[in-house]
Amino acid sequence: EIEIGLLSRQCLGKRRIGEIASLEQEVSAWNQEVNRQAIQIQWKFDRAKAREKFRYSPIITRSEH
Repeated sequence: EIEIGLLSRQCLGKRRIGEIASLEQEVSAWNQEVNRQAIQIQWKFDRAKAREKFRYSPIITRSEH
């Protein structure tokens, strides 16, 4: 989902591309550049902080077996 969002914003923007071949070429060029740059996602928080932030508390049950 993250990469699709980046593709949408960075590669396509608000443009309309009329032909599938042009779209494939644009996406391929963008993908090659992103891979070349090897940019990594900077996560804002770890799993524990995310659970706290979004108030997630898993229901833990023990198996009978």
